[in-house]
Amino acid sequence: MCYSINCFLIKDSMFELVSSGTITSAKGFLAGATHSGIKTEDELDLAILYSELPCAAAGVFTTNRVKSAPVILSQKRLSRGQAQAIVVNSGCANACLGQQGIADASEMASLTAKKLEIGAADVLVASTGIIGIPLPMDCIRSGIERIKLHQNGGHDFARAIMTTDTKPKEIAIKVDAQRSEFIIGGVAKGAGMVHPNLATMLCFITTDALVKADFLQSSLQRAVNASFNMISIDGDTSPSDSVFLLANGLAGNETLGFDNGKAFQEALNEVCIYLAQSMVRDGEGATKLIEVTVEGAIKQTQARQAARAIASSTLVKTAIHGNEPNWGRIVVALGQSGAEIVEGKLDVYLNNTCVMRQGCPTSFGQEEMRAALSASDNALIRVCLNLGNGKATAWGCDLSEEYVTINSEYTT
Repeated sequence: MCYSINCFLIKDSMFELVSSGTITSAKGFLAGATHSGIKTEDELDLAILYSELPCAAAGVFTTNRVKSAPVILSQKRLSRGQAQAIVVNSGCANACLGQQGIADASEMASLTAKKLEIGAADVLVASTGIIGIPLPMDCIRSGIERIKLHQNGGHDFARAIMTTDTKPKEIAIKVDAQRSEFIIGGVAKGAGMVHPNLATMLCFITTDALVKADFLQSSLQRAVNASFNMISIDGDTSPSDSVFLLANGLAGNETLGFDNGKAFQEALNEVCIYLAQSMVRDGEGATKLIEVTVEGAIKQTQARQAARAIASSTLVKTAIHGNEPNWGRIVVALGQSGAEIVEGKLDVYLNNTCVMRQGCPTSFGQEEMRAALSASDNALIRVCLNLGNGKATAWGCDLSEEYVTINSEYTT
């Protein structure tokens, strides 16, 4: 696989980027959205995703011990490994509301099931927005009735789930592997309260591939670990984080599992990493994407620790925002990551310029580096530990004054 910090590239001949791809690019998936009135302005804020056939289903959720009502409900329903529809709203997280929140999430699912003429247990629920505010159920009830599902509805769905996002995030990949041809599509939202172990994010992924349920869950967890669990905007995780994956099997491929699912796993990774990078690029107040690669760690788990620590560092983020080549902040974040390091073996690169070699500063040009950082909306950090073969990449964004403004006025 190949990722470009400036654009998304797929160099594997098995994969093809679907033009205007989204969650309804895979066969048998329909979606729709409406403005229900949860948001005060005339914006889409309520959406439904539906499969014409029941799906094998998987999910990964927030690690925050405070969980929203939709997360609690959907986790329970996904224990069956099956679903056929998802209803989601933005503008209200339906979190920290006790039994009322559970009742409202359950009613959202029941109303959607009745509309689609399927079982309520086959409907999953997601919500995102302000915590501690009850859902306006009258708006939800009438809104669900108005939603019309169609094959191009994935684009409206992607807009309806946005909160402080400035743009929708969506993609679809066609896979043409031996004896298997299928599509994986996805949409996501997230721009703040984003940190490893998921974030204030929702992600919905569909595929028409025929996939065994246990392999589907394992594949999703692997993809999340390589993508959404490797990004950070502000160091906070929310009670609403959810990643859903539905597979309806309409592609008619041979059943994919642990023994023959390599192409599926790689394509799913592509989709998730693209959406994760899109979230970081759209971080609240962000002006730069930061890509951190740590290599030469004793093992991959330590490389992941180190990359995440650097990408999450407030001091690194603010330095990048100010175009300040303060590599000492990178080294300090690395040092407190928990990964094993030997200072005398450490090499650090900023935008491909070596700023530290074998634990000592190099004589790079400070002003030239500032000019280079200022001229680009990307910052590349590469750290070589020179201790082993472990390697990992994490993504973050700079931290600006606008981030403070957005979050100081979020409920007003």
